[in-house]
Amino acid sequence: MAATAVRNAVETEGYDTTELNFSAEEVLPIWLNQAHEPMRLFAARVDGAVVARAVYETLLDPNVPFAWLTVQVLPEFRRRGLGTALADRLESLARDEHRHTQVTYAVSREGPGDRLPSPTGFGSVPLANPEVRFLLRRGYALEQVERGSRLALPVDVTDLARLLVDCAPVAGTDYSLQFWSGPTPSRWLRDMALLHTRMSTDAPTAGLEEPEDVYTIERLQTVENLAATGPRTILTAVVVHAPTGRLAGFTQLSVPTEVDRPVAQEDTLVLREHRGHRLGMLLKIANLQQLARLHPGHPSVITFNAEENRHMLDVNEAIGFGPIGYEGAWKRIEK
Repeated sequence: MAATAVRNAVETEGYDTTELNFSAEEVLPIWLNQAHEPMRLFAARVDGAVVARAVYETLLDPNVPFAWLTVQVLPEFRRRGLGTALADRLESLARDEHRHTQVTYAVSREGPGDRLPSPTGFGSVPLANPEVRFLLRRGYALEQVERGSRLALPVDVTDLARLLVDCAPVAGTDYSLQFWSGPTPSRWLRDMALLHTRMSTDAPTAGLEEPEDVYTIERLQTVENLAATGPRTILTAVVVHAPTGRLAGFTQLSVPTEVDRPVAQEDTLVLREHRGHRLGMLLKIANLQQLARLHPGHPSVITFNAEENRHMLDVNEAIGFGPIGYEGAWKRIEK
């Protein structure tokens, strides 16, 4: 619980909103899935209180050279060496496990002065920001900028209906929508496992070059069954390709129990071979309509997208999402 509070404080400072906060009960299902998604948590204490946290994540395959690292320190306890000590610990662990490619995501508040551009040509971060200087000193290179966006709810139903009418002819009669709440129905388990796997290869990752993260049916069921033990509800919309009977894309919303808290937009993906039919727009609108029917009253939806993912940003902006902040995706390769 104390480590989650550190995470929430850092996100609140970075994005200037509490809408990205999660409770310890909400993140617990993620930590319980060690069989498929190994994670380790480290904390730093001052006078017995947790004031910083670090997270180490890898894939199960020991031959994959990637590790994902997170270091977060409460603002009032920075510049005391805590972040350095935690980063040293994570990087040493990665070195011991031969995970020589290390990736980290760090929120960057807007700031004055020169900027460090993303090599993708989309987005930048303030060069003078402390997290930017910290990562550069440690040998990390900025590879990508991610945008956090917010959609105020409720969305005008007329606007959603108009967007739906606009994209339906482009999708044509080969595609249809289906919905569910909670775990995936058995008939779609194989396709959903494939869609989750393709999230790691089809979504833009720029120079991060992150590896394929394979989902089996067993892994998908474990993830979903653990999620069902938590307080949040997952709403899924999928698009079915009629000629093959297979899923061509999906999108998910994570809905908290408390109606005064925002909804989190989780993964959205249309398989490469089915793009060009406005299916991303179709899926997003349909799931927002499902949200309005089943869980009305939430203040907003929060989502994240790579700045170079102009197609998905166009979809989000057309629906009404606006930017709330940015984070850098950084990579370091140890020789």
